[in-house]
Amino acid sequence: MLAVALNLKLDLGAITDLAWQRETLLEILIRIFCTKLTEALRKGMPRRYINRDEDLPVLRGQLDITRQFMRHAADPSRLACRFDLLSNDMPLNRIMKAAVVRLARISRRPTNQQHLRELAFVYAEITDEPVSALRWDQVVIDRTNRSWQDLYSMARLFLQNRYQTTTSGSGEGSAMMFEMNSLFEEYVGRSLIRALAGTGLTVSLQAGRLFCLSAQDNGRAFFQTKPDILIRQGSAVIHIIDTKWKRISARIDDPKQGVSQADVYQMMAYAQLYGAPRLTLLYPHHPDLGHEAAIHARYRISGHDTTLETASIDVSNSLQILAKLRALVIEE
Repeated sequence: MLAVALNLKLDLGAITDLAWQRETLLEILIRIFCTKLTEALRKGMPRRYINRDEDLPVLRGQLDITRQFMRHAADPSRLACRFDLLSNDMPLNRIMKAAVVRLARISRRPTNQQHLRELAFVYAEITDEPVSALRWDQVVIDRTNRSWQDLYSMARLFLQNRYQTTTSGSGEGSAMMFEMNSLFEEYVGRSLIRALAGTGLTVSLQAGRLFCLSAQDNGRAFFQTKPDILIRQGSAVIHIIDTKWKRISARIDDPKQGVSQADVYQMMAYAQLYGAPRLTLLYPHHPDLGHEAAIHARYRISGHDTTLETASIDVSNSLQILAKLRALVIEE
């Protein structure tokens, strides 16, 4: 789920080789990051030209006439130079160094600590910056540095403060925390984009944003909606899916399956605003719901020709997730 949601190209076979049964998720991710960063650095650290203004004894680049007369009118032995310098001390590398420094403080595995010390040595000449000062907005991933996309995503993950301190006896450690509603939503959304490729249907994530109300006096809008997933055919919204990281009940145990009344009202609002004929509340599958992930119940919204359904998807079966999602949307 993390690999798909964060758009990371992680080799599941490689993760198995890391003996994941004996590692925490955090240590596994640290080890993957270290391995990928080492491989990338073998091909060379990214560099780019940066503008420099320096006062030098000989001319380099162009003479900054304004600065020359303001600073060195009485001392012509110094020249106000302006030039471009090819440097690796750039925002992307500063972010990588910040991630290495952060991970060196929280990792408890000797092999990871050794690997991080080696990486810190490589980044010794890169400027240290606090996480709050990192210039994420200045990082541009293009064809020249495309291979750093995964590392950039992982560094962002490590630097987002998703940690809490853990203790066990005299031992201390850190655990990485994830907001599972968001993770499940992103995982399903990205998987649906792949599952419906070539079908003529388009998938948009958090892209609706229509408002429920507008003031009569000035037209100001209130109560913006944010459907998790919109599926369009052409320009028409034909299906809205809202993901819920909740454990629903089998219908034999509870006719309402424990579905929240607030969630139903939310879907009714979507039906009114977006005109989609089909709405789905999608939950993670569990064995009490049966052997197969499926659509469990269908309802018609009163006064509308709109269907609201509850369904589940088995996130533990990554090999069949695309086929299951495709079958959920395109019923045959």
